[in-house]
Amino acid sequence: MRYFIQLSYKGTAYNGWQKQNNSLGVQQVIEEAMSKVLRQPVDITGSSRTDTGVHAEEQFAHFDFDEITDTAKLVYQINGLIPRDVAVQNIYAVPEETNSRFAATHRRYEYRISQNKNPFLHNLAYVSRGELNVEKMNQAAALLLKYIDFESFSKIHTQVNNFRCTITEAVWEQKGDLLVFSVQSNRFLRGMVRALVGTMLEVGKGKRTIESFEEVIIARDRKKAGAQAPAEGLFLVEVGYPKELLPAS
Repeated sequence: MRYFIQLSYKGTAYNGWQKQNNSLGVQQVIEEAMSKVLRQPVDITGSSRTDTGVHAEEQFAHFDFDEITDTAKLVYQINGLIPRDVAVQNIYAVPEETNSRFAATHRRYEYRISQNKNPFLHNLAYVSRGELNVEKMNQAAALLLKYIDFESFSKIHTQVNNFRCTITEAVWEQKGDLLVFSVQSNRFLRGMVRALVGTMLEVGKGKRTIESFEEVIIARDRKKAGAQAPAEGLFLVEVGYPKELLPAS
């Protein structure tokens, strides 16, 4: 049978989601715990890959196993083995052959900025001091909905068939002490959100015009965009699926 596992993690201590030979990924932590509980090797496939230091408030993965009679007990057992910065919320059966990556309809990320040093947000927000013109940053963000090719904001030498993404939401909002960029798309390229944020911060600081920002999109050249914003401010906050693939409420 095929199952979805719903989880979250603070990514500070991990070299991203993906398991690797010489560093620790969140995927490895989950697989090792599940293999101990289920007493046989378990491989999971994530809906999205997050980079080193990036967090996830909502992540999904799928795995295959014989029928599990008590998924709530399995969740409890896994949580008892994994570190405190990773948590499993749910495990539930889905139709056979459902792929957590390809079945997803959208992903939504938030990038969180604090303009004051806050010890309670250490590694959970990027501290950016100085005035930011949020109105101009939102003008730049609105341009993202006009285009579908975002090669200028992708890491180079990445193995993808194309750089097309359909962005349906891109907005900066003040939420309490945090300035938050929320962006939703059917897919994201490697390093895309952090490159977008880094370039829009240049707009907000008056180092780049709205027209220049649009020229970056059109150029399809990573060298034209700004530097990546630091990883600690980035959160995967939602992975969307058709209603029939979501857990029963």
